[in-house]
Amino acid sequence: MFTGIVEEVGILKKIVWGAHSAALTIQAKRVLSDAAVGDSIAVNGICLTVTSLETTAFTADVMHETLNRSSLKGAKPGMHVNLERAMAAGGRFGGHIVSGHVDGTGTIRQIRRDDNAVWFTITASPKLLRYIVEKGSITIDGISLTVAAVAADSFSVSTIPHTNAVTTLGERKAGDLVNLETDIIGKYVERLLQPMKTEEERNTVGKRNPETEQETSADRQGITKEFLAQYGF
Repeated sequence: MFTGIVEEVGILKKIVWGAHSAALTIQAKRVLSDAAVGDSIAVNGICLTVTSLETTAFTADVMHETLNRSSLKGAKPGMHVNLERAMAAGGRFGGHIVSGHVDGTGTIRQIRRDDNAVWFTITASPKLLRYIVEKGSITIDGISLTVAAVAADSFSVSTIPHTNAVTTLGERKAGDLVNLETDIIGKYVERLLQPMKTEEERNTVGKRNPETEQETSADRQGITKEFLAQYGF
């Protein structure tokens, strides 16, 4: 688990591409101070496993699913990446709960200054925006940020000078692709609120039964007599 507080900016030194995979070698310093093979390091918000270590660099494998979901499919040697070690038990919780499992990408639509702050407006797909709420948490390229506004096809964050100076956000420009991880709590709440099908219901999926085809709206929503009785109705 991570918290979205970037520890340092590393440099992508080398990429070895496979048919649908990659091996990244990243130059770093601080995150290597106590690193070992098998440790987890978030790279632009993506939880990667250290497969080999050098004095000033580490290598991590990237699989097909990760390339499909993240901006790493467009990675190039020399690019800067945000780095964070996995949170130690008893460590300071500076950001929010970040799993390092990127949900998808967004595109920076606009960057504008507002006195000492910088606003980033980012477009995202509806399947990601449904979990993004005003004043909620969002992870952008591994950075824990607060959502300042949400629109129909985008959301905005406002960043302080320190964040822009110690992360890759200060280098970003309109049109850039960024990794997004939405708040994990919202995803679990949605899943738990979905009605669970019984074994019998799962076995009859796709089978027609004329006696039960007159389905009601309540049935479709999972509201049954048992459900109402359970909650005192």
